[in-house]
Amino acid sequence: MAVDHPLARLIAAFADGDFLAADGGWQRVEPWRPQLEAVVAFTGRAVFAITPDIADEHLVALGADGFGGAHDPRLVTALAGPDAWIDSLDALLVGRGTGAPGVRPRLVARPDLSDHPRARLAAELRDDVEVLGRPGDPGSTVATLARGVGGLRELSFEVDPAHRGGSGAALVGDALSTVPDDELVVAAVAPGNAASLRAVLSAGFTPLGSLQLFRRDAQSRSGTE
Repeated sequence: MAVDHPLARLIAAFADGDFLAADGGWQRVEPWRPQLEAVVAFTGRAVFAITPDIADEHLVALGADGFGGAHDPRLVTALAGPDAWIDSLDALLVGRGTGAPGVRPRLVARPDLSDHPRARLAAELRDDVEVLGRPGDPGSTVATLARGVGGLRELSFEVDPAHRGGSGAALVGDALSTVPDDELVVAAVAPGNAASLRAVLSAGFTPLGSLQLFRRDAQSRSGTE
């Protein structure tokens, strides 16, 4: 999946160990999806994927910095406005595809699971969503792969309640087998969701930063400058 968004390039560089100076600085980039904005933080750095109508001076006045200020709840609520949708603050992790030519992926397309809450959420926030599951599985275990953060491949998943208790890592590994070998994959996991966090870590994902998505209301969009 070829991507050229500035945030995608940063994430790819960081995933390869090429970090920016942890000097508390911040920068801004265009949103990667219409009507969806984000605050992303890394070690000592922050990135605002926001529309141009928010002036730099406004961000400074709200306390934006790369040492935690970017995720001050007062900042994101001020940017988003009173009627906005604000997602949970997630850990941002990176992994790699493991698919190989001639090797059959362990998950298949499951359009019958497209109404699963996890799949519906992916469709609201990402593009080119693939809904995957195990062939013939009568349960609700599902994984989605889509064009998400920065246009990168993004994974989400949920294990059927009847099969929880350690099977999440296998599901994540199976999902990675559908992605070409070494292609970057991101996942956003709420830190409080310890089971999912353990699953992606066990499957080889590495913590890279934090992410908070939001959609602003029309009134806030005109009153931020």
